[in-house]
Amino acid sequence: MRISTAGTLASLAPMAAAIKTDMTFAVLHFTGNQFLTEGPMDPVVNPGTEATHYHSIMGGSNFGINTRGDDLLSSDCTTTTVKNDKSNYWVPTLFFQDPKDQSSFEKVPLYYMNVYYFFEPSNSTIEPFPPGLKMLSGDSKTRDPPAFGGGRNLDPTKGPIQQIQWTCPRQSYDPPSYPVGSDGTMAGMQDPNDKGAGAGFPLYNCDGTYSPLRQDIHFPSCYNPEAGIDDYEHNMAWPTTVDGLETCPAGWVHVPHLFYEVYWDTPSFKDRWTPDGKTQPFVLSNGDATGYASHGDFISGWDQDTLQTIIDTCNVGTTGMEHCPNIPGGVNDNKECSIEPAIGTMVKLSQVLKSLPLNVPVTGWGKGGVSSGSGSDSDSSESSSSEPASSTYPTSTAAAKEASTSQGTVASEATSKATTEATSQATESVSSPTGNAYLELPNEASSSSVVAAAPAVTAAAEDAPTNDSEAGNANVMTVYDYVTVTSTTTVLPEATSTPLRRRRAPLHTHGHLNRHVHGDFAGRR
Repeated sequence: MRISTAGTLASLAPMAAAIKTDMTFAVLHFTGNQFLTEGPMDPVVNPGTEATHYHSIMGGSNFGINTRGDDLLSSDCTTTTVKNDKSNYWVPTLFFQDPKDQSSFEKVPLYYMNVYYFFEPSNSTIEPFPPGLKMLSGDSKTRDPPAFGGGRNLDPTKGPIQQIQWTCPRQSYDPPSYPVGSDGTMAGMQDPNDKGAGAGFPLYNCDGTYSPLRQDIHFPSCYNPEAGIDDYEHNMAWPTTVDGLETCPAGWVHVPHLFYEVYWDTPSFKDRWTPDGKTQPFVLSNGDATGYASHGDFISGWDQDTLQTIIDTCNVGTTGMEHCPNIPGGVNDNKECSIEPAIGTMVKLSQVLKSLPLNVPVTGWGKGGVSSGSGSDSDSSESSSSEPASSTYPTSTAAAKEASTSQGTVASEATSKATTEATSQATESVSSPTGNAYLELPNEASSSSVVAAAPAVTAAAEDAPTNDSEAGNANVMTVYDYVTVTSTTTVLPEATSTPLRRRRAPLHTHGHLNRHVHGDFAGRR
């Protein structure tokens, strides 16, 4: 049954928890194809200081290095399509490392980003996030292949959690996106249930219609109020499936299940590398050449009444949360929400860097040292055989935080420790910048603001994806008698010499909705 009012919930308090028997969901869209801001900022893992690597952030304008509690609720604007969602959603930025010059890096443009809100069958009510709740999913330190393999697993009773994947729709999977039989040590691993997805970066260009390389990140949906909103290492756990119902530990709160899908405009670089089945040119801003260290962060800035209304009454699926009925606060049509980064300036599109931001070295799959994280049984510390280039930006002094998980829950975004000597040397060595002079230290003696460079707009970015392209589609089916979803079709484009246009496909071409319903979320595999 559906519980829709606070009064009804109160009347049921002395009784057993209510059961939500149907799965509903709504996709949160964003108002444009650029991020709110970018930079080495992460108030979840590195509050009050610069982060260990560069991030791309969506959401409410009160984002900063000290964001916490109800700070986001008073944001002046948001990049989400729901006015009363001023949450922040962020990921490490994707870069292209030129195969012809390994010391040359360019930022990959955002294609578009979606956040799925899943309200799954549960033996308890699903409640809105508390304001300021901080979550992290994934491990920025690991370069090890996930123990579960190339597939996805969100149920801790069925093996190691594997919530991170990459999806790469292609016109043909011959040759396959990942080497047959790969163990993940030198290349990624195929999802056994989906030719277009796997663990780690694929080795071929993603040329499917309207679906370039996609970063997939699932978040756990059980919140521990005893741990509190700031303790991202211990405050979340993955639910288990009991009799078809998602079950949280006793005393924990069932909150919405978030799923980030971030589409990166990798086809813009298709003519600058030649796939050889062994290597690929994309790296994350944390230096990860494998893709295993993809991760996402979240801080809730929801008005709780608005989110509760959506949980209780909205099942619009991929047509978008902006089409939910009677949304308190209404729909946001401000497409100009952006802020200057709290630290440094944003990397411009087409700007060529001599190293990754903060001089983070590239590691994994034969590129420098390999760091062990949650994907491995090893406790070896982060190491690298290559030294970062000098920079006007000092070496990070953020304290390292190892993952401490519950039920194999949220792998911590472990950060690097810099010794006092290294910090001193890096601070003094400011005379020979080699590519990161665009990052500037905040000057405590000056009140002037650092002005962020406006991101360039490429021809491929002119047409933004429409949020209602899937609405009114006749191919709608009811699955398991409780989920209504749009059926998926793979549409192969005609050969063309022009870049893919930036818009959403008429149908959900990459097929993951079908997997959501039949696989992970209809009895987690």
